[in-house]
Amino acid sequence: MKIKTFTIISLLCVLLACGSQRNENQQSDTDEQTDTKMSIDFNADSAYQNIERQVAFGPRVPNTAAHRNCRNWLADELKRYGAEVTLQEMKLTAFDGTVLEATNIIGSYNPDAQNRLLLLAHWDCRPWADADPDPANHKKPVDGANDGASGVGVLLEIARLLHANPTDKGIDILFVDAEDWGTEGDDLSWAMGARYFAANPHRAGYRPQQAILLDMVGGKDAVFYREYFSMSSAPWLVDKVWNTAANSGYSERFNNEVGGAVTDDHAELIKVGIPAIDIIEHHPYNGFNPTWHTIDDTMESISRETLKVVGQTVANYIYDIH
Repeated sequence: MKIKTFTIISLLCVLLACGSQRNENQQSDTDEQTDTKMSIDFNADSAYQNIERQVAFGPRVPNTAAHRNCRNWLADELKRYGAEVTLQEMKLTAFDGTVLEATNIIGSYNPDAQNRLLLLAHWDCRPWADADPDPANHKKPVDGANDGASGVGVLLEIARLLHANPTDKGIDILFVDAEDWGTEGDDLSWAMGARYFAANPHRAGYRPQQAILLDMVGGKDAVFYREYFSMSSAPWLVDKVWNTAANSGYSERFNNEVGGAVTDDHAELIKVGIPAIDIIEHHPYNGFNPTWHTIDDTMESISRETLKVVGQTVANYIYDIH
C-alpha cells in the first residue's frame, strides 16, 4: 500500500509537473503569438508617402495623363507587395455624356481562399472644385489628397504589411475608379466604377463575405461615425471594426453615434447583397471635411495621426488583434 500510495503520489507529482510545464509552454507560446501579433505596426509615414506620390501625378481625373500614370503605379505597387493583380478596364458614360476611360485595380492575396474580405478605396479625383467657397475655383480639378488618395494610401500600406506578414486569409484590395464624376441630385452618377465591379466581378462567382470602404480617412482630427447605410447593411461588421478601434485605443476617433447616409462606393456592393461598411469622415451635423471638393484638398490637409488611427484599426482587424 505504501508503495502503491507512493507510486500514485509520484505519478501525481509527475503529472502536476508536466501540467505545470505544459502550461508554462502554452503560456510561452501564447506570449510569443501575442508578441508576433503586436508587432504588426501600421506605418503612417509610409501611408503619407503613398498619398504624396499620388498627388504628385496631378489630379487623377479620368481621361488624363495623370490618371493613366497613377493607374500604372498603383498596379505596380500591388505587384511589388505580392498581390495577384487584375486590371478591370471600362468605358463608362458619365451624367454629362462624357465617356470615361476607367480602370478598377484589384490586388488579391490567397485568391483561392473561399472566405474573403474586400478592402476598397476610390483612386480618382473630382474634376471640379464645385464646393470651393470661391466660385472662381469651381471649374478647377481637385488634388484629392484626402478625398481618394488617403484611402488608397492606407490600403497600399496594408498591402505592404500583408506581404511582410503573410496570412492565410483571403483578402482583396480594390482601387475603384470613377467614383467622383457625379452631380447633385443624381445618385446613379456617382460610384460608377463600383457599380460596374458589383455587376461584373473580376473572377467568376466572386462574392466577398464582408467589405470595408475607406474614404476621406486622412483629415486632421477626423472622427468617424457609424454611417447609416453601413449600419443597415452589416451592423455586425460595424460593431467588429468599431470595437477593434476602441480596443486599439481609438474610441475617441470612432464614435458610436449613427451618422448620416452617404452615397458612396459601398452602396453599390450593398445593392447586390454584399455586407459592406464605410469608414468615412462625415459628421452627422457638420457634413464632410471642410476641404471636400475644394482646391484645399491638398497634402497640407493630411494628418499622419489620423492615418495611423484608421490604418492600425484595419491592420488589427485583419490580424485579429483586439
